[in-house]
Amino acid sequence: MKEPSFLDAASLAALPRGPGVYIFRGDGKLPIYIGKSVDIRSRVLAHLRAEDEAEMMSQSRRVDFIETAGEIGALLLESHLIKTLNPLYNIRLRRLRNLCSIQLHDQAGAWVPEIVTGKDLGLGQVEGLYGLFSSRHAAQAKLRELADHHNLCQGLLGLEKLSARGCFGLQVKTCLGACVGKEERLAHDQRLLSALEDMKVHAWPFAGAIDLVEESQGWVQRHRLENWRYLGTWCSKSAQLPVTLQQSFDLDTYKILVKPIMLGTARLESVN
Repeated sequence: MKEPSFLDAASLAALPRGPGVYIFRGDGKLPIYIGKSVDIRSRVLAHLRAEDEAEMMSQSRRVDFIETAGEIGALLLESHLIKTLNPLYNIRLRRLRNLCSIQLHDQAGAWVPEIVTGKDLGLGQVEGLYGLFSSRHAAQAKLRELADHHNLCQGLLGLEKLSARGCFGLQVKTCLGACVGKEERLAHDQRLLSALEDMKVHAWPFAGAIDLVEESQGWVQRHRLENWRYLGTWCSKSAQLPVTLQQSFDLDTYKILVKPIMLGTARLESVN
């Protein structure tokens, strides 16, 4: 394949076959696009072949890269760079500053959901939170969706006012009648808990900071983490010490880390 003449040939030739982050740069100060891959060279060449990315490629003049020891490091670095450098063509991984979540409160033995914001409590540090949403409206929309799919009462979920006749869902037979005593509240709340379970926001499971360790052919990187925040990376090649990168909870960092940490598939070491 003949590479496009507008891209610096030397920068393409230098691309490695391992994991890391790549950065398309143009004539301006802002990067054109930032991405990650377990095979940087293969992924960059795929961009060049993509017809729907021709306009973006025509603005690119060279490709820089930063290698990592593993995929998690590439994901963390990609997310951090996109949020700090604001590349022109990256749409996802934008910073969401006012996340909302659903919190359940026990009121006289019944579960009552409340939509709370990250400003109200420490996201990722407390139990009993479900879902992470960009707005209160998005959280309410999710509760309505769950009500429709699981025959829950929108009145008891705080989505509409209840009358003596019950909720609107009771009239159209989408609510099983917990709002008027036709269904036991316990049964209703058990369905609510079951519906929310897959959306559980896990609290940080450690007393303090930990290092997530990745290694490739003797090259070691330690990613320092605390309360689902990415604090920086120590690398055996550069010996860079961790520095605070994230002051608050970040949705993308949480999504990157929650499965490998909670499922125990990542190598974790305590910080002395």
